[in-house]
Amino acid sequence: MIKIKTKEEIDIMSQAGKILAKVSNVLKKHIKPGVATEELDAIAEKEFDKFNVESAFKGYRGFPANICSSINEEVVHGIPSDRKLSDGDILSVDLGVKLDGYCADMAFTQPVGKIRPELRKLINVTREALIKGIHQVKINKRIYDISHAIQTHVESSGYSVVRDFVGHGIGSELHEEPQIPNFGKPNTGELIKEGMVFAIEPMVNMGNWEIDILDNGWTAVAKDGKPSCHFEHTVAVLKDGPKILTQ
Repeated sequence: MIKIKTKEEIDIMSQAGKILAKVSNVLKKHIKPGVATEELDAIAEKEFDKFNVESAFKGYRGFPANICSSINEEVVHGIPSDRKLSDGDILSVDLGVKLDGYCADMAFTQPVGKIRPELRKLINVTREALIKGIHQVKINKRIYDISHAIQTHVESSGYSVVRDFVGHGIGSELHEEPQIPNFGKPNTGELIKEGMVFAIEPMVNMGNWEIDILDNGWTAVAKDGKPSCHFEHTVAVLKDGPKILTQ
């Protein structure tokens, strides 16, 4: 069942989202060649403490870190480690916080040093797909209108949307109903109503959409070894249209 949020609940989630955006901006400044992803995790933890919020990820179903850090062909749920970033990599960072019992969730993909033009295009297309999905977040539209907008933009650019992971509702729980795939038929799915809050998150592979899970039980990688990209915002459905809470 999809939970409708009150104005007060959305206000708390908006505060959490603004904190996440600030932490993301701090992390982006530290994403450079030679930096280990566990260093980024430590920076995130320090920032969360500063804002008096807790990571929504650490301990969630046993996840061991504050953020997910996924490099190149890693799609999502990369575990921070002593692996150092190299010039030409792309790094996807997924992070969430809980404030006063409510969650916000976001993700971004950042170049490491100088990257190839085709990687730059992959990042741009994924970011654009997220925005096109958000434009569908309107009262009386349907969930798969979001999905279809993302899929159409990604596939028309020659890429694939990952099908094994989806966007989701969010609120007092990190993952709530409904599921929001990044593919689907328009005018289908649950009716969008005022007060719903979604985490919309296109995960886009340069090659095909198939993935494997590494032996750590968490990290998803593109099966064909080609790069992958991830962007996400938490978005509230308001009377006058969508409101991005994580910016």
